[in-house]
Formats: sequence, structure tokens, C-alpha cells
Amino acid sequence: MTGTDGGPGGSPVERPALGDGGSMGPMDVDLSTRYLGLSLASPIVAAASPLTGDASGLRRLGEAGVGAVVLPSLFEEDVLAGGTTFAAGLEQTREVFHEAREYFPDLVAEKDVADRYLANLERAKGVLEAPVIVSLNATSSGGWTRYARLLGRAGADALELNVYFVAADPNRSAAGIEAEQLELVSVVCRDAGVAVAVKLSPFYTAMANFASAVARAGAKGLVLFNRFYQPDVDLDNMTVLPRLSLSRSADLGLPLRWTAILRPLLPEDVSLGLTSGVHTGADIAKAIAVGADVVMMASELLAEGPGRVEVLESELREWLAEHGYRSLSDLRGSVSAASVGNPEAFERANYTKTLRSLEFHGR
Repeated sequence: MTGTDGGPGGSPVERPALGDGGSMGPMDVDLSTRYLGLSLASPIVAAASPLTGDASGLRRLGEAGVGAVVLPSLFEEDVLAGGTTFAAGLEQTREVFHEAREYFPDLVAEKDVADRYLANLERAKGVLEAPVIVSLNATSSGGWTRYARLLGRAGADALELNVYFVAADPNRSAAGIEAEQLELVSVVCRDAGVAVAVKLSPFYTAMANFASAVARAGAKGLVLFNRFYQPDVDLDNMTVLPRLSLSRSADLGLPLRWTAILRPLLPEDVSLGLTSGVHTGADIAKAIAVGADVVMMASELLAEGPGRVEVLESELREWLAEHGYRSLSDLRGSVSAASVGNPEAFERANYTKTLRSLEFHGR
């Protein structure tokens, strides 16, 4: 006998029965998952943030049981502005196996930004048993992309390519920008030597088409979505200010929608990471239900501290046990666009239904 939960649009979604195993407690639930070919003990991945760039933060995340960490990004602009010390030092690891984690090249005293990145990778590998994912933030496929290969040789378990770009030039077409980004993805995936996930923004005209093209270019995972931090204006000094705002659970809707749509369209071996708006165990359950393999968290961990991981895992286990799921794999994809009775719930039909359901209480 199976039970059902209401899916989007009221569609029932089947869930597995408990079978003959009798009652099941939260600690019986298996939270393990796979992402980019890696085995993770938890679906919670610490996204790039100050916590993952700090030795103490990394240690506390590991103690809390995080599934993996993404190091803060190495920016293309910083690499191009820096020296060649990093490349020269990393070339020494050419014949070193990834398993030799204790080996890192001696670097000269005058460290540039890339050297410091290597040091953070070394630090992370030294304090964590969980996989360590390096992050490159890039817009072009110039010669600097060799760092993808060098970081993989230095011990990174996987690589996240962040293609943060604001298309503000009226002389550049969407097709031209997408072609350049696909070339970048192809070069990085070819050279990295480890699995590559591409972190996308939600602002592509034809998201499904571009996401599929990214997978064909060699990406083994997609992360949905990059948050574009919006500037503010200081009226007293008439200057533009950077402004960082933490996400809320209300921000979860956009990545939920596109994870649900893309899951059945992409090859099974392409992982999906969902980010933005994940703050509770229920948020994680929703992400897994629409097809995510992991959730990426930064805002909640920055606000509440690394110990929040244990609380969220407990909430997730309790929800899964209460609803009869023995593992994440039982839940994964049960509310994707291919699984619900009404896949249009994720598309335009849901937009019109939502608007018509509004009640206005005005004069």
C-alpha cells in the first residue's frame, strides 16, 4: 500500500510504502546522495561564502556533518591581474596522484591571489573528510582557464564554474553571449580533470535549451541559480554601493520551478544542485522532491552558524520518516515535471491560476 501527498496543482504524488519493516524512526532514514559522481553523506552542501574560506569555519562545517563544501571563487579578473607564481608552483604536481593529499608545492613567500586560493584548498583538504569543490568565476575562455586543470591536479574533488555575467552591452546578442559561454564551459570541462558543475543565472531567454547545451558541452552538473547581487545608491555621497542581502525561503520558488522542469530533460548522470532560499528541512525536502541531488546553502549557515547543518538534517529526517520515505532516493524527483499529473503546474498555467486565486481586500 502506498500513500499520497498533494503535488503542485493538487496532483497526487505516490510515495513508497514502509513495507514489512514496521515503524521507522528518523535515524533509520538514509540521507546519503551522489553529486558530480561523488558520494556524499548529506545533501547539504556549504556554498561558497566566508565560512568556506576560513579554517575555523571549514572545521565547524565538517564537525556538523556537511555533505561537501564549495570554496569561495577564484575570479578570472584576479588571476589575470596576478603573477605566475601559482601556475609555476602547481606545475610541480603534474605527476602527483589526487590521493596524495598531503603533498602541496612549496610556494615563494610573495603570494598572489591564486597562491592564496591553493593554500585554502590545502587547508580544506586537511580538515575535511567531505569532498571539497573549488569554484572558478569566469566570463571568457582565455589562457587563464589552465587553472582549472591545475586545481584538479592539486586535489580538488570537483569544480564549480560560475558564469556570472551581466549582459549590458547593446551590441552583443544573446546568441553570441551564449556561444561564448558554451565555449568556456567546453574548455573548462575538457581541461579540469575532475567533474565540473556550471552555476547558471536564471536570465537566459530559453533556459531549457541553454541548460541542455551546457550538459552537451561536458558539464556533469548544473547549479540553479546564481544570485545577482543588486547595487544600491548612497544619496548623501551620490555613489553606488555594493549591497549584500541574505536569501529567504520565499526565494525558493524560482530554482524549484526550473529544477522540476529540467530534471526529466537532462541525462540521468547530470547532477542538479539547488541554491537560493534553502533555510529549513522542509525547503530541502521540496528541493529533493523536484529532482535536486543536493542543496547549496550560504545565507542560513552565515546567519545561524555551521551547527545549523545538524538541525536541518534532523528536520529532514523527521519529515522523511513521518511521510514514509526511507531515503532521499525514494523522494527524489517525485514532484518533477515528469512525475506530477499536471506538468503545466510549473509553467504558464500555474501563473494564470495563481493570479485568479488572489483575493483583493481594498476599497
